[in-house]
This record gives sequence, structure tokens and C-alpha cells, in this order.
Amino acid sequence: MIKKQSRSKVRVKKHMKVRNRLSGTAERPRLAVFRSNNHMYAQIIDDTVGNTLVSASTLQKDVKAELEKTNNVDAAAKLGEVIAKKALDKGIATVVFDRGGFIYQGKVKALADAAREAGLEF
Repeated sequence: MIKKQSRSKVRVKKHMKVRNRLSGTAERPRLAVFRSNNHMYAQIIDDTVGNTLVSASTLQKDVKAELEKTNNVDAAAKLGEVIAKKALDKGIATVVFDRGGFIYQGKVKALADAAREAGLEF
């Protein structure tokens, strides 16, 4: 009998493969994305010291107030703009994109494209 792993276990395994290849530094931190069923989260992390420099999510009141739903492509695009604006305010212009084991399409792609449009380089 063939047993199939759950999607979350497969995603975690993919994420570990991605994390082995890239990490954030002080000059070029890591933009980590997490997507749950109801919300999206984005953090900019300096892995050399293990600090989160900037974070944003669809749970924040200012972001949530402008959204109709918090789990669609439009919400992801808005979150990309917010995280890019916060990063640029902190003086972070270039990042390494960590898709978190998720496929680069839909919400993850919308977040990345919106962050690029707003001025982040990766």
C-alpha cells in the first residue's frame, strides 16, 4: 500500500531544501513568506544574528481594513506593497526571496511582484 505524505509535510521538506541553498545576511536579508488558509505573513530576516528586521501580515489592522478578504491574490499583492514600503523605510533595498516551500504561483507570485513594483530588488 502506497502512503501519501500530507501537503504540509511536503511543503516543510521543500522549504528545508530552499533554506539549505539561501540565507539572509545583514547586507541582503531574507524575505520569508508564509501562507495559511486564512492569512499571509511576510518577514524580512537577518539570518546571521537571527533577527526579524521587518514584518507584515494580513492580520494587521491597517492592512486588513483595506482588504475585502485576507486570503486571496489581491490581499497578497497589498501585503507585498506594505512589506516593501516598510523595508525601504528601514533602508533595506535588496533581499533574497524565500517562498517558504510554496509553489511560485498565485498568492506567492502576487506578493513577490508587488514587492518588486514597490521598489524591493530580488
